[in-house]
Amino acid sequence: MPERLANELIHAAQANDAEIAAQRARVDELRKVLAGVKSVEAARLADIADYLVEKVVWIIGGDGWAYDIGYGGLDHVFASGKNINILVMDTEVYSNTGGQQSKATPLAATAKFAVAGKSLPKKDLGMMAMAYGDVYVANVAFGSKDVQTQRAIQEAVSWPGVSLIVAYSHCIAHGYDLSHGLDQQKLAVQSGYWPLFRWDPRKLGTDEHPLTLDSAEPAGHLYEFLKNEARFTMAERHDPERFRALVSQAEEAIHHRFAKLRRFAGLPDPVPGGAQDAAQ
Repeated sequence: MPERLANELIHAAQANDAEIAAQRARVDELRKVLAGVKSVEAARLADIADYLVEKVVWIIGGDGWAYDIGYGGLDHVFASGKNINILVMDTEVYSNTGGQQSKATPLAATAKFAVAGKSLPKKDLGMMAMAYGDVYVANVAFGSKDVQTQRAIQEAVSWPGVSLIVAYSHCIAHGYDLSHGLDQQKLAVQSGYWPLFRWDPRKLGTDEHPLTLDSAEPAGHLYEFLKNEARFTMAERHDPERFRALVSQAEEAIHHRFAKLRRFAGLPDPVPGGAQDAAQ
């Protein structure tokens, strides 16, 4: 076998699509070389040659699994340091089994076993993964900013360790016509309910901040988002006064979380009288 080809097959970088395509071309060249060699070793190498190409591995699941019933296993993956990508389709409820409350169910939402509206905020899975320091983390909402979603997927694949992407996912359990799902995703981001960000461990220890905040300051009243979904309006009908208190609590939590993300991104506090004050 040519020494150049052997060295490139073993040592060539495979961090992006172009480099992986080049490796596939080398494997094709390897098979042509092996075709002229009559030996058991050559035949065995030809059989497994595809394993010389980097494989992109994805684990895909819902929020009930990731936040709740399967979190112990997910935590093991976070701590593994392996080159594994995780995509969580976050509907904020146990959709597949009838709409039960999960640790991803947000404050003020109704669900089975939380009919009056959940009184505690959802678990912050992204922040927990960031605490490991070597896990790539992104919060995305395709309907709000598809380019940000695409960039997050590309960065996750290129990171040689564990990557987590949490994707806002509208669901029939939310109780509205899902033909408006992408519009509702936009409202979720505009209201600050679902901030968009990317946490890249490659920037740790550099002059760049590891967190990039991809959504603007909350610019709309949270109720404009909540009023479109039955999971929130049911709580309002059940007890309007309590619901108003929960919404106020949720708005406070949103601005607190956004302020924390802003600090992690190295951004200044908003100017008084700006979009955040208008929203409040």
